[in-house]
Amino acid sequence: MLSLRIAFRFLRSAPVQSLLIAAGISVGIATQVFVGSLIVSLQAGLIEQTVGSSAHVTIRAAEKGDPVRLTGDLRALTAADARVEPGAIAAVREVSGLYSDGEDSAPLTLKGGDLAGLDAIYSLSERAVDGTVRLGAGDIVLGTDFAEKYGLTPGDAVTLTFAGNRSARLTLTAIVDLGAAAANERQAFVGGELPRSLLGWRADEYTAIETQMREPFASAEVAAAWRSVLRNAEIIEWQAANADLLTALQSQSASSYMIQAFVLVAVALGIASTLAISAVQKTRQIGILKAMGMSDARAGRIFLWQATLLGVTGTGGGLALGFLLLWSFSFVPVDFAIEPEPAFIALSAAVGISVALASSIIPTRTTSRLDPIEVIQGG
Repeated sequence: MLSLRIAFRFLRSAPVQSLLIAAGISVGIATQVFVGSLIVSLQAGLIEQTVGSSAHVTIRAAEKGDPVRLTGDLRALTAADARVEPGAIAAVREVSGLYSDGEDSAPLTLKGGDLAGLDAIYSLSERAVDGTVRLGAGDIVLGTDFAEKYGLTPGDAVTLTFAGNRSARLTLTAIVDLGAAAANERQAFVGGELPRSLLGWRADEYTAIETQMREPFASAEVAAAWRSVLRNAEIIEWQAANADLLTALQSQSASSYMIQAFVLVAVALGIASTLAISAVQKTRQIGILKAMGMSDARAGRIFLWQATLLGVTGTGGGLALGFLLLWSFSFVPVDFAIEPEPAFIALSAAVGISVALASSIIPTRTTSRLDPIEVIQGG
């Protein structure tokens, strides 16, 4: 195509200028890829730390202290909801106890249930740092901070005292890192029978029914749907309990979008101004070409092709630079991993090329309206 060949020659006639434009696009796209991927990964890491190993939606009795009954209808409601992670449903009983080693004492909150359900919610087996997680009769699992504070190791006896001057002597089977200091210091896990005997409840009565969603942000929608069915129960979802965190994440996203937008605007202005100058510099050549029979549309497409070539080259370089920055960041000791999303990378590439094309509108229109006679007469 003639317009493409001329556009390529125009770019080659000013190599430094062309290189600077492509470099500007590359820096803009690299910034978008790096900042966008960093923010998305950081937010995903924060959400994972907050609710990755905890309940997303919890069902409790409307009256505090009363049990919630795990009826057939309730089982069917949670099991049939496609938004619930398969198997991530735990019926738990909670009691408070006091640990004593003869010298010191400390309160503990015991969460009792079957290992499969608790493991699905809290990932106990994955989070074990010492020992093997078991929740048989007489077993207990403690958090890292509590075990370290009192010098406990798997196999040690743990004596707990409960209301009514009742006590239990349990065997520590594993120590787990629950990801939060408060949980590691105060939370313990046992089988379901010990809390049941202490509470005096029936086999189908529990403190709470805890669930996890396939997508954590579906919790609000699920909770609203369940409230319309379970009118005599309290439905608690993690987003309502972590409103401050969500507000901070939204503000962080807004800041990221503004940074990316300003970078792209700066790139667009740079491309547009450079192409506009190029159009003025090449006015005589364009006028001669139009006098020789080149149509207005084909003359305008010269700068459209220039923008396309610059956009594709700059975007390719920007993606490479962006991945290089992400790879370099992997050596920084942080608590989350950056995982670029293919859809976001594709969007960044499309945005880079689109910005370049949009920047060519003014020089393209100027060139297409150029009168060859006036140009030639003007010298």
